Amino acid sequence: MSWTRATASEPAAPTARRRQRLLSLGACALALLLVGAATLSRPWHALEFKTFDVLTALAAPQRPGLPVVILAIDEPTFQELQQTWPFPRGMHAALLRRLHAEGAAAVGLDIVFADPSTEAQDAALARSIAETGPVVLAATREKIDSANAALWMDVLPLQRFLDAGADAGDAGVEPDDDFVVRRAPVARESFALRLAQRAAEARGQMPVLRHFDWIGYRGPRGTFDTRSYYQALEPGLLPAGFFKGKIVLVGRSARTATELTRSQADLFNSPFGTAGGERLFPGVELQATLVDNFLSGGGLRSVSEGWTLALTALLVPVLLWGSRRLHPAGAAALTGALVVAMGAVSWWLFAGFRLWWPPLLPAAAAVAVYGAAALVGFAIVRQRARQTRAMFAQYVPPAVVSRLIAQPGLMRLGGEAREVTLMFTDLANFTTLSEQLSAEQTVEVLTGYFNAMTPIVHASGGTVDKFIGDAVMAFWGAPLDDPQHAAHAVQAAIAMQQAMQALVADLVARGLPPIHMRIGLHTGRVVVGNVGSEQRFSYTAIGDAVNLAARLEGANKAFGTGILLSAATAAQLPASVALRALDDVIVKGKTEPVRVFTPCDDAVVRDASLAALGAFHARDWERANGHLAQVLARVPGDAAALRLQERVALARALPAGGDWSPAVALDKL
Repeated sequence: MSWTRATASEPAAPTARRRQRLLSLGACALALLLVGAATLSRPWHALEFKTFDVLTALAAPQRPGLPVVILAIDEPTFQELQQTWPFPRGMHAALLRRLHAEGAAAVGLDIVFADPSTEAQDAALARSIAETGPVVLAATREKIDSANAALWMDVLPLQRFLDAGADAGDAGVEPDDDFVVRRAPVARESFALRLAQRAAEARGQMPVLRHFDWIGYRGPRGTFDTRSYYQALEPGLLPAGFFKGKIVLVGRSARTATELTRSQADLFNSPFGTAGGERLFPGVELQATLVDNFLSGGGLRSVSEGWTLALTALLVPVLLWGSRRLHPAGAAALTGALVVAMGAVSWWLFAGFRLWWPPLLPAAAAVAVYGAAALVGFAIVRQRARQTRAMFAQYVPPAVVSRLIAQPGLMRLGGEAREVTLMFTDLANFTTLSEQLSAEQTVEVLTGYFNAMTPIVHASGGTVDKFIGDAVMAFWGAPLDDPQHAAHAVQAAIAMQQAMQALVADLVARGLPPIHMRIGLHTGRVVVGNVGSEQRFSYTAIGDAVNLAARLEGANKAFGTGILLSAATAAQLPASVALRALDDVIVKGKTEPVRVFTPCDDAVVRDASLAALGAFHARDWERANGHLAQVLARVPGDAAALRLQERVALARALPAGGDWSPAVALDKL
């Protein structure tokens, strides 16, 4: 007889793993699509810009790469010169002559001279431009909105200044949404580019200019040597030869609210504001930074987006591997380490190679992949918990199910060797009963029977393995360890026989024949686990001990008992459990006899039965019969005593020296 029954449907481990991989891949793909969609949003760009700002603040060398001087048209200049804006152009002419005399390499006036002033003032400035060294003037673009379209118009310096030898360059910049200038000018003839070219030529160098995509700030406001405009006009305020060989930029640099209103200050937000530095950054210092970037290579170039996408693609298998192979905390640590590593690589490229690689996309992708895989893993764990609960709720008490879910390591799926106590039950006369009932009534009787027996098994910590027709197979000691599994099994058997009385009384009251339950118990080592095919399996026990328990159930008929248990079970019972020794049996395929017992509360019967067996083994037929007569006097018609009397008679009738064994083959009972 095979006691394996496929009652639960579960995917095999390879199928489950394949399903989990597919679910994880699908979830990760969705997460990456969401991250990709997020990269198109303004908040995403704002985060990238903030990352750029932080790296700028950390990597800035805090010193210029070239000898650049800024002459700031600032509050002290307004106070000292007692002039309103715009200054007379003759004053700028005097400044150019002074700078030329000091040996300045090139001068950039970050001022747009688009409209004429007085003839004398314009002529003075034109003469100074013609007589001094390289001079670059600022140009700009203005947007003109009309009813039909928006037009851009170039605003250039007066032609007479250009004819005098000045260069012109677009001083316009393109701030981001937060008014921080991070990107290099897109104008081909920008103010800073023209000034860098003229400065390189004046210093006798070939104008090898390094183009870049992002501005490499040298430091916060004031990093470049900044002097007030008036100091360059009045002799003695700066050391002699102070401007020799230097690139000089002239422009507004306001700080006070009054000045902002009066001078229409040229100010932008600074990347250093993100790191807690001063937020406002003068436009003239921004131009000085651009000149420095062009000549010294301090600007940054963008890393190709292909590398970012390739790295993001590589992260997926690594993180999926981590989510499958590592503990959730380990997978989280791996994700965190990757995010930190990407931040470190971005910093390394930024500071060491002047490359801007935004780490936000791969970092967000890593977190998204980890989150997606973790969610799938959590969902699968929850699903497995539900499946475990649903499957084991049929076999074991709810408290055991909860413990198995909380501590899955207690249940080793796939089979393990354990010592358990097994129970088989069967209903005597059930065939006769079922012949008098319809199929529906038969199922009703069985349902009532199983509903009465199952809670008793569960209440004692047992596991219901299966229902086989009108039979029940159960065991104690798995899936959780139970040091008292034998005692609990015997207690359950006694309680089940007591519960049968109400069922039998109900059948008799309905005019139906009574039924009786037989129970076999045996303790031994079996393999317990999920057994079956890849499509269907059940949690069951396999081994010789299972067969012996089943045979003991059938042997109840020969002994006239309701519960029959083996010596292996009896040996593990406490002294409080009173047992009656019945006989010694030999299991088919075994040579050693097994003594069988049944619960018995009558001490006289217990003692007389044990003494009768002892006398029978000693071939003391008279004494054996005497003890058996004592049992029959207490329990008239006792089947076990009558059967042993027959064996005594047969043994006595054997010839002297004949082949005799005190044990009987179990399959002959």
